[in-house]
Amino acid sequence: MIKNKLLISTVWLSLNFRQKTNDMSNLCVRYNKILGLLHELEPQDNFLNQIRTPKLSDKQLIALALAAESASIDSERHLFKQLPATVIGQIDRSVFNRRRRQLAFKIEHFRQRMVSVLAPSENYYFVDSMPLEICKFGRAKRLRICRETDGAEPGYGYCAVHKAYYFGYKIHAVCTPNGTILTFDISSASTHDIHYLNDLKTQLDHCVLVGDLCPRGYKGYLSQQYQQDLFGTAAIRLETPMRRNQVDFTPFSSVLRKARKRIETLFSQLCDQFMVRRNYAKSFQGLATRILSKLTALTLIQWLNQRNGNKLNNLKIVIS
Repeated sequence: MIKNKLLISTVWLSLNFRQKTNDMSNLCVRYNKILGLLHELEPQDNFLNQIRTPKLSDKQLIALALAAESASIDSERHLFKQLPATVIGQIDRSVFNRRRRQLAFKIEHFRQRMVSVLAPSENYYFVDSMPLEICKFGRAKRLRICRETDGAEPGYGYCAVHKAYYFGYKIHAVCTPNGTILTFDISSASTHDIHYLNDLKTQLDHCVLVGDLCPRGYKGYLSQQYQQDLFGTAAIRLETPMRRNQVDFTPFSSVLRKARKRIETLFSQLCDQFMVRRNYAKSFQGLATRILSKLTALTLIQWLNQRNGNKLNNLKIVIS
């Protein structure tokens, strides 16, 4: 009996060591590949004004963050247990976390460069929002995280799809027909979806914006006032399904209805592969940077698929 237990323990340790070694190897391959891709987009290595040149350059730090997100590693503690050999000893967790937040502007720059390659110009765009719960509903009143910035505090919201209230934020996003997230923003859960359209007036023009297929009892992007404002300001035609009891009701285009599912699929992939709803951040800036890193990793995989001639939205790939 004791021999069997020792044998089982030995086998388990061997398999665990082998799995850890494979994880480290896979992360190293991803890191080197992503670093090479970032070199194509930007020859410069450091972007922050620092007195001393860091051992791990800013570009290497961004590549490490994107490699972790693409491998579904969203815990920094887990990440630092399997760092690539070339990175070990060059940075610690607290410095990594702080510098990644400071480099959010450059991560977005890399994402926009990749978006410009994936979707240079489109006539149709799809807009939607996704709930982002940061804690369980019962803990909301005593929660103290993400409250350091005025105007960026979490709030109470209602998810019409899940028919449930939650506490946290919303991710608003605009997606192209091929599945590329063009732009996004984060708001309190209490903010109505339609207010995001005010930001889009300065980011889009002369296009068709397809809004939410509204669940019953929920307005979504259905507003004649906003439709007229968007068209008059930026020549954006807002298309949303009409209610059957509305005056001059016309059925919604079946082509647009089907095409709009692309953004819903992207949200599902963000929740599944990139675990966007799992929150480890203690500040709003940290939360926003984590979400930005996940969206950038998603866009990078799409860019890699395009370069390799694969389907753009087959995101579960081996980066090598």
